[in-house]
Amino acid sequence: RMAFRRAHEAVLRLLLWGPWASGTASRAKPRASEVLTRHLEQRRLPHWTSFCVPYSAVRNDQFGLSHFNWQVQGANYHVLRTGCFPFIKYHCSRASWQDLAAQNRFFTALKVVNFGIPTLLYGLGSWLFARVTETVHTSYGPITIYFLNKEDEGAMY
Repeated sequence: RMAFRRAHEAVLRLLLWGPWASGTASRAKPRASEVLTRHLEQRRLPHWTSFCVPYSAVRNDQFGLSHFNWQVQGANYHVLRTGCFPFIKYHCSRASWQDLAAQNRFFTALKVVNFGIPTLLYGLGSWLFARVTETVHTSYGPITIYFLNKEDEGAMY
């Protein structure tokens, strides 16, 4: 797993911080987990949310996690997460804690078996169509996140 992570990070560095990049590699970045937590807090712990954060804006500290529990201020979320270049995609639903280890392994294996091609296409589609934005305030400054649809505050679905 560690070798796969290093290879993944090397490819992302090449794609995101090559000679065509605009200095994003030199600035400090929040962890992706901080952006996730801050977004849920800013939204006052919504029933659900689904958003994309650019890889170039964060440190990817949740590598290898596809389906997991995430606690924020006493509320538990089931988080579906995937790297879909040029984004990390999150789908969060407030729910009771469950053991999601088997599902996490299944979704991770599915991405590997498919060589990441569906997630790449999902990322490119998101890049084309995600036009709704929101600013998440982190300890490293503001981060723009993207949505495919405008979310109604307080909506159950």
